Amino acid sequence: MIFNRRWNRIGGIILVIALIITLFPFLFTLVNSLKFFKDIITGTLVFTPTWVNYERLFFSKQSAFIDNTLNSFVIAACSTVLVVVIATLAAYSLERFRWSRWFTGVLAGWILLFHMIPGVTVVGPFYLLFRNVGLYDTIPGLILAHLVLNLPLGIWIVQSFLADLPVELEEAAHIDGCSNLGTFLQIVVPLIAPGLAAVAILTFVFSWNEFLFALNLTSTNSATIPVGIAKFAQQYEVRYGEMSAAAFFATIPAIIFLALAQRQIVKGLTLGALK
Repeated sequence: MIFNRRWNRIGGIILVIALIITLFPFLFTLVNSLKFFKDIITGTLVFTPTWVNYERLFFSKQSAFIDNTLNSFVIAACSTVLVVVIATLAAYSLERFRWSRWFTGVLAGWILLFHMIPGVTVVGPFYLLFRNVGLYDTIPGLILAHLVLNLPLGIWIVQSFLADLPVELEEAAHIDGCSNLGTFLQIVVPLIAPGLAAVAILTFVFSWNEFLFALNLTSTNSATIPVGIAKFAQQYEVRYGEMSAAAFFATIPAIIFLALAQRQIVKGLTLGALK
């Protein structure tokens, strides 16, 4: 008993330390967003809070942060919908249709290999391709890039759910007179909903926070929030106040989304891997 209590205390201390380390950057950004520039530079601990950084961020004529936010939302939402739809259809085809084992094995291996490739190795070819076909600095171009990056993970998650779904349920629906499309929409999709929710959440958060492709494939018209935050670091000055305010604001939608769907994330990432 004494040994267990001691380990429980040690575990609690470790959790508290981990929580502090995790929350410190978030709180540091929030505090800096409420400071004047001189207080940030001097590292003043006692200061008078101000909203001037948020006013400059949202209402200044020199700031395009509202446009960046709208671009990020449209790109994240569209790429999420496309990834969920395409991943579901692709995974269902691989799992239920009579493809040869050689074909499905090669395709699954290629999907996994592409997901493991660092994004920095393919951003150059994407840049050249988009410049040639007219997709550079466009919202559809960045949606397509995020679709390619997130689709492999989506297919793997959905396919793991379909592998655990008994095919007898679909056969029973067919016997009762349900069509193939009706069986897919009324039987399969509701049963793998946690997996689809996990794919949607992970895709949205990735697309919302993605920086590398957004920086290289956009310039002004389709710049997203991460790119807009980076632009506060200028040649002769770094606008720390506005940068902190933008960074703090950018975390709010993702945190709300994750908090509302936390159970679906955990269930979607674990249930599909269990028999």
